[in-house]
Amino acid sequence: MKRALLLPAIVLLIVACSGPKGVVKIEPQQKDTVEYELIVFDPGFDSWYALQNSPARFRSQQYYEGWNQQYVAQWNYLAVQSQKRRFFQSIIGYEPGVDYGFELNHKLFYYFQYVEKVLRIPILPNPPSGVVF
Repeated sequence: MKRALLLPAIVLLIVACSGPKGVVKIEPQQKDTVEYELIVFDPGFDSWYALQNSPARFRSQQYYEGWNQQYVAQWNYLAVQSQKRRFFQSIIGYEPGVDYGFELNHKLFYYFQYVEKVLRIPILPNPPSGVVF
């Protein structure tokens, strides 16, 4: 199982090194149990995310998983489109059915919000409404 996850992580790392923005990597950490870490290669995201990370705004993990599946599918579609390739440089390896945990799902969801709201790059035609920033 770990070997199956290692190859996509290496591919994402190589692709991630080729561009400054629009790159997200989900990689397993090496421990007895499988844990995942989200690495965002956009220097402005971490400070913006810290301001948004309020427990009062938390939704359920299922909420974030549902939206993340939609965002990842659209992101990966845009990544293979030649005219959109400039920003959406890499494929995000987010698999439905894998429990990435609340923290990763929350952070990934807010990365998509950051791209749409702060960078003003649309991903989904009908993004979630009612997300407070």
